[in-house]
Amino acid sequence: MPLPHGPNLIGLPTDFLASADYAAAPCELHISGVREMNAPLFEMLALANDIDEASEALAKYMTAMFGLEAQQLREEARGMGPPFRHSFVRLLIGWGLDSSSRDAAVLKGWVESRFGLAPAHHGAKITSFSDPAWATYVEHKMGSGFHANSIFAQLDLVYEYVQWALATLVRPGETHLRLYRGADRVEDQVVRRLNVRQPVLRLNSLSSFTTDRAVADSFGSVVVSVEAPLTKILFASALMSFFAFRAEREVLLIGGDYPATVERPLP
Repeated sequence: MPLPHGPNLIGLPTDFLASADYAAAPCELHISGVREMNAPLFEMLALANDIDEASEALAKYMTAMFGLEAQQLREEARGMGPPFRHSFVRLLIGWGLDSSSRDAAVLKGWVESRFGLAPAHHGAKITSFSDPAWATYVEHKMGSGFHANSIFAQLDLVYEYVQWALATLVRPGETHLRLYRGADRVEDQVVRRLNVRQPVLRLNSLSSFTTDRAVADSFGSVVVSVEAPLTKILFASALMSFFAFRAEREVLLIGGDYPATVERPLP
């Protein structure tokens, strides 16, 4: 990574977590103490028969724990009506609008705090702590308005819910999911090459992908695909029935080195 790896809360060396070796052969990950401290949520989830019921359990738990309102789980009416308490949904929507926004910086800050991975890009490439982009990232992620409602604790639960849903309802017994991303260039992310079309890419600490190849074909001059460890998925829109923006089947993938395939979009 362009910056030194930091400590994490997942019980593995950060260097290994960020490596292509981990991407190829992942082991189970959990954020320390989250499931133990939120046992009632996972008791509710154990009663769910499908994603709709699991999503409802998550929504009710987040509403009770963080004082959220039902509308917040479906849309963020910015500038209209009374202000809401800050929620993980607002961050996810903000990320979708701009992955270098203040909302996005908070998400990257959570990854740095929990997984030890500093961002490689935030509005511009980051190569050292003296870069202006690093200062912008720190300013954005530390905004006091974002941390007034235990936002990192909300994201901890989002991650653990997604891991539960993948392992229990969606892909039990599986370790990887093929993801796609449209891009205009990947050369500055190449660590080494397995062959002409298969580089090992060093992804940003958090990156958007999709499970739908057709969506990726619409963005950029090339399509990057990776076999993503399920354990490095923070968010998948298909796993939250209450989330309003699911058409692009977006997945937020935690960074590191990934063997990838680079192809032209399908005609």
